[in-house]
This record gives sequence, structure tokens and C-alpha cells, in this order.
Amino acid sequence: MIVNNGIKRPAYLFVTGTDTDAGKTTCASALLHALRGQGYRVWPFKPVAAGAELVDGQLRNSDALNLMNACAIELNHENYSKVNPYCYAPPIAPHIAASQVKSEPTVSSIIAKLESAMIAEHESKQHELVLIEGAGGWLVPLNEKESLADVAKHLQAQVLLVIGMKLGCLNHALLTVEAIQRSGLKLAGWIANQPQKVQMAHYQESLETLKRMIDAPCIGEVPFHSNLDETTLAEHLNLAMLHL
Repeated sequence: MIVNNGIKRPAYLFVTGTDTDAGKTTCASALLHALRGQGYRVWPFKPVAAGAELVDGQLRNSDALNLMNACAIELNHENYSKVNPYCYAPPIAPHIAASQVKSEPTVSSIIAKLESAMIAEHESKQHELVLIEGAGGWLVPLNEKESLADVAKHLQAQVLLVIGMKLGCLNHALLTVEAIQRSGLKLAGWIANQPQKVQMAHYQESLETLKRMIDAPCIGEVPFHSNLDETTLAEHLNLAMLHL
């Protein structure tokens, strides 16, 4: 993306998951806390979200709100729209939700929204990193022809994969890694997230299998987090393993 007005192009990190509820938002929020703690000027971007409530006349998604909170962004209509430009009420596949209200996102419209946000934010702070959180898994459709993966490809973003450590995760993870590699993008790293209170059977063996078979660093293991905030969870991440 080329941003006008002399704004330097930020780096892009696209956070995806092995499936819905793998733990993308929790891990992304923890990562934002960790990055800001090390002095990074980072902006969160959730291009598409499905599952929202109407607040003060604006649809707002809890995942996007968590990302804003992790970056201490003031909550108002303008800022929310800059973080999450496409927000739909029903918690269903985004392209289906979009078709119901005839407001279908495209890669080009998403890039334009991000570019506009970066120009607006440049007035107060130039961000060096944009953390983009996808929806669902890697190939979730935006419309009949494009997927969220196409946004990552357009930006030539590095990718961080959140693996929900539960039965079936090995296949889901390896298929996702293969798809990312076919896209020609760099898998910067991955996080092993425990989405369930009861740890999966043979967790350690599964983790070691993933470490052997994925050619990218595991930057952390995030425990089940019913009562842990993102600041605490950030302590489980090793940013030194993530070469941005």
C-alpha cells in the first residue's frame, strides 16, 4: 500500500487462526500489549467483523473493542470505524452477513479504509506497525471472488498463526500453513493457544509435532484465559522470536 502525504509505509502483521474461536483476538490483544510495552507504535485493524451490538447508533464488535482497548484508543464513532470499517450484526460468515445488508467489502475497499485511517492517524502519530486481525480462518470469503487472505497478499503482510490447541488442530494447522505458503507470504510465527479449560489429551506431544512440522517459530503458549487479562497473557509471548 502506498500512502500519500509523505507517510512512511508501516509494516503489516496479519493474525489468522486455524478456525473460529482459535483465540485470535485474545492472542492479538496480548501481542498488542507486548509490542506497546516494548515501544512499538502499533495500530490495530479488524477489517471485517460479524457479530455485533448496536451501541449509540453504531454496530460494535467485541473483538474490535478488545483490540482498541489493548492499544488504549479512545472509543468514539470515528475511531471505531477506523479500526473496524465493516461490521455486521449477525454472528455468521461475513460475506453472508454483508449480502443481507448489501454492503459487501472488497480487497480494494478495505485497503482504501486502512489507507484513510493511516492518513488520519498520521496527524497525531505515525504508526510503524499495523496489526490486522482476520475473521475465522485463513480463507474466509469477503465476497464471491475474494477472501481475507487476499487482503494479506495485497499488503504483503507477514502472517502470525494462532493455533487452537484442541482435537483436530494438527490437520487444521498444517493445512493453514500450507495455504499461507502457497500465497507467497512469510509465516512469521505461531502461537499455541489453549481455548478450552480442560487441556487436550496429549497436548505436549501435539505441540512438539507442530514445532517439528511448521517451519516458523512458536512465539508462545497461551493458557486458558477465563480470568486472565491480556497484560498477563502477554508475558507468555516471546517477541524476540518474532522478526518483524
